[in-house]
Amino acid sequence: MKTFGDMDLMSACRMLLFPIQILYHVLRAGVSQLLPGRKKDLSREVVLITGGGRGIGRHLAKEFAKQGAKKVILWGRTEKCLKETAEEISLMGTECHYLICDVANREEVYKQAKVVREKVGDVTILVNNAAVVHGKSLMDCDDDALLKSQHINTLGQFWTTKAFLPRMLELQHGHVVCINSILSQSPIPGAIDYCTSKASSLAFMESLTLGLLDCPGVGCTTVLPFHTNTEMFQGMRVRFPQLFPPLKPEVVAQKTVDGVRADKAFLYLPWTMHALVALKSFMPQMALEEIHKFTGSYTCMNTFKGRT
Repeated sequence: MKTFGDMDLMSACRMLLFPIQILYHVLRAGVSQLLPGRKKDLSREVVLITGGGRGIGRHLAKEFAKQGAKKVILWGRTEKCLKETAEEISLMGTECHYLICDVANREEVYKQAKVVREKVGDVTILVNNAAVVHGKSLMDCDDDALLKSQHINTLGQFWTTKAFLPRMLELQHGHVVCINSILSQSPIPGAIDYCTSKASSLAFMESLTLGLLDCPGVGCTTVLPFHTNTEMFQGMRVRFPQLFPPLKPEVVAQKTVDGVRADKAFLYLPWTMHALVALKSFMPQMALEEIHKFTGSYTCMNTFKGRT
């Protein structure tokens, strides 16, 4: 039986070891950036991608297939896009399936998840990629559109994760991926629905990542890219595109799959986005406002068109 003295000694030892452990992990992370370790093999992985018919989702499907995934499953709301992408993946030699599924509909998610398990097998990598943006101010955006953004961009992750994570935990093998956005940490005017939903999504992933620390074989990756050149953000303009060029969706896809294979918890694209987050932590609000005005992010949604 432990005495109070023993407990005090143990607490003191932990306090002394704590800064050493933190330093160790910081150094380890630095070394891993310079000397990447062995990547996870994807040859046994069954990957499900929401919003997989177009944009980043389509490129993710191609990249997972290219890097050796066993099977790829596409979920989305537009059959034409899903079918075209599935055919393209099949031509690459990877087994590919698609299902019509609106992730905002909880019952539909659970129903289609059951179909996937019965017809394709256990999903071992879940990629929550589906998202919408309306590109309007709070006053100009109707209530149904605001709700739609939250249901797809945030709550959809709850339903898909609840549908597939339990089996991953049973198998002690799996990965949950979220395609988030740097706007979750640096919001802009004109996309209040999107920024809010992505901030909620980031909190969801941070909590989930911590909650899975003691679950062997199951991990998370959250990707926070800068503005990506897809039709979803068509018309968005920054003042200095030469200094802040939009990311190519194929690059985001390649970096994401590499991050999953390297078990990276959080991935900022490009890496300079770390500086933006750091600046926000100590700069006064007026200085941040001047940065927004200088870069044009303050008005970048004025020319937004979105998907046609």
